[in-house]
Amino acid sequence: MSTVVALPRIIQGGMGVAVSDWKLARAVSLIGQLGVISGTALDTVLVRRLQDGDVGGHMRRAMRCFPVPGVADEVLKRYFLPEGRAADQPYKLIPMYKQRVSVERQQLTMLANFGEIYLAKDGHSGPVGINLLTKVEMPNLASLYGAMLAGVDYVLMGAGIPREIPGVLDAFAEHRAASIRFDVIGLAAGESEVLTFDPQEYGVTDLTPLTRPRFLPIISASSLATTLARKANGRVDGFIVEGPTAGGHNAPPRGEPRYNERGEPVYGERDEVDLAKLRDLGLPFWIAGGAGTPQRLRDALEAGATGIQVGTLFAYCEESGFAPELKRAVIEHAARDEVVVMTDPRASPTGYPFKVVEWSTDGHDDPARQRKCDLGYLRTAYTRPDGRIDYRCPAEPVEDYLRKGGTLAETEGRRCLCNALLANIGLPQVRANAGTEPPLLTSGDDLETISIFLAGRTSYSAADVISYLLDEGLIQR
Repeated sequence: MSTVVALPRIIQGGMGVAVSDWKLARAVSLIGQLGVISGTALDTVLVRRLQDGDVGGHMRRAMRCFPVPGVADEVLKRYFLPEGRAADQPYKLIPMYKQRVSVERQQLTMLANFGEIYLAKDGHSGPVGINLLTKVEMPNLASLYGAMLAGVDYVLMGAGIPREIPGVLDAFAEHRAASIRFDVIGLAAGESEVLTFDPQEYGVTDLTPLTRPRFLPIISASSLATTLARKANGRVDGFIVEGPTAGGHNAPPRGEPRYNERGEPVYGERDEVDLAKLRDLGLPFWIAGGAGTPQRLRDALEAGATGIQVGTLFAYCEESGFAPELKRAVIEHAARDEVVVMTDPRASPTGYPFKVVEWSTDGHDDPARQRKCDLGYLRTAYTRPDGRIDYRCPAEPVEDYLRKGGTLAETEGRRCLCNALLANIGLPQVRANAGTEPPLLTSGDDLETISIFLAGRTSYSAADVISYLLDEGLIQR
């Protein structure tokens, strides 16, 4: 007899780099809703936590349970500083991803994603998911496999068309190799490149089948949902329907680009998802983007949705990964209605519109921000004149980008999200000639009205958010 698993009413957003960390995901999951960790750049997050002394010992606790022998010991030997770094000591970097990297580099990514899911799931049976960006292609296979080793229950993916991921999950559940298409600019007609990951090349010896997680792609159009439901290479289990008011990266508007007086892209009727067509697919879906109120949950349920995904309210709760001082500053300004959320069409090197939080002391245009591409998660692959594959990012030093065949126009307004988002969570790089990397906060439009939810509070918990959204029990859990 198959067991019917209740679907969550509330999915906590998988935000930024470790804003949705294991502590937040665990707190949400313990209450019976879907806690989600952000899988972006977790390898860098892990090694920086280790270099800061692994406060509380949580990283080492999870690493001891990693099922591939020797990997954790090698990572500890290379990165762990028992007393932590000196304040002016730069973090030791890890090699940037390429199409093909060393066994040790892939194992580090596996370990980092395993550890975050392991900690989020430790000691309870509630569901935990992982959120990954389709566009950040190169680490995704190792990230997914590492998360599956820890028993991840859901995989959420947006920022692209993740049509090949269901088949990857099917393969990894049986420890089989899997491949996805690798986007490379400048390939000749008929040429293609792939990224391949074979678990058995990375020291895996226990081949007991893994649980195949449910797959929820994040979509902004019913046509994309239809394509994924019918043409993906495996089972799609539902959808997150994300509107342009959501934080982080947004899908660009359809049609001819138009901008308001602040330079933000203007969205119209063509950008609204046809929920009737979505319902006809017969799969569960959750509404995201500006959904963080009890009324929006009721509206979603009435429209046939299973529930909502909420990011902004969770982003500033006590359990989130934002640096405490940034969290306090945002809440203080938001309580006085002194924050603005700008949909910046240029900030992200991906080319997607990106939400940026602005207030009097955010420092997002701080002159100390230095163009330095030393993490490389958002780099794009391209073919050089000699036919070899190389990598570039429009937020890297301009002269480097131009030397690699990019144009000056592509660099204008771009900001290094990789480094800035790590600064958001209290893990900023220290630059020899430019000081400490400043943060660049992102949130959904709901931040501008969060004072209604705060009701005079200066802090709150994930449980407070869930109680508020469920209207203190008036909406059945």
